[in-house]
Amino acid sequence: MHDFSEKVAVVTGGASGVGRAIAAKLAGDGAKVVIADVDAASIAKTRDELASQGLTVDGMEVDVTRAESVDALAERVFAAYGNVHLLFNNAGVGIKEAKRRIWTIPEKDWQWTYSVNVIGVTNGIRAFVPTMLERGEEGHVINTSSGNGGIASLPTTPVYASSKAAVTSLTEVLHFQFLMDGAKLQAHVLFPGPHLVNTNILNSDRVRPDAFRIEGQAPATYVDMRALAESAGVEFKLTEPEEVADMAIEGVRDGRFWILSKLGKSDERLRTRTQSILARENPEPTQ
Repeated sequence: MHDFSEKVAVVTGGASGVGRAIAAKLAGDGAKVVIADVDAASIAKTRDELASQGLTVDGMEVDVTRAESVDALAERVFAAYGNVHLLFNNAGVGIKEAKRRIWTIPEKDWQWTYSVNVIGVTNGIRAFVPTMLERGEEGHVINTSSGNGGIASLPTTPVYASSKAAVTSLTEVLHFQFLMDGAKLQAHVLFPGPHLVNTNILNSDRVRPDAFRIEGQAPATYVDMRALAESAGVEFKLTEPEEVADMAIEGVRDGRFWILSKLGKSDERLRTRTQSILARENPEPTQ
């Protein structure tokens, strides 16, 4: 798909960060864009800011961890626009986990991260893909993973990394199933980067539902992105969301399943990990 004019796009986590940048880019290319986000105030702010730039986007408050919420989004979008051609399952969160051991992390931290990062993706696929298949038009499902976990896991972020590894795996399976069924849909996995992306993921705990909150635990935030980089043991360089959006749109236009930057350490980490597997050697910690 090269021309996005009049195509319908849904972007979860679309009110900020990478999702917002993707929505803006698509709207600028003539697509009819619906941003879905759990933060109603951010939706309104984003719509107003984009409108001031001459860009029109629709918006709906959605909790991707709840199947009925994503179902309601799909029902509304198909009723209003007829079909969806670009589905970006992009919503994601992180917790303050750097340097914590797996066995010390509370269950609700795991539940919260997996419910957004993994179940949020499968809810999007389940709610939208059947009707997209029925419509019989060309379409794309783009799931946001991460080089951390999706390619090689940082030992400092066990919850986040393992959730993103799951996203990569399920997207590969989705790709194969589309091929097996001769579908006109294509799956893609997006790896934002090549560096730490300058988003508000540091403050994702502020939208954590009560069901996932831990009694007596204050919202977990880092002071800034530099502090996050230091805690995770990664180099402090930032990639802007707009750079990721450009990469994502280019990847869809080129029909690439693997959408990731040619810069950074991704190739090196993937090569080291793959060689370790092929040689049946014990893995070394990712740097």
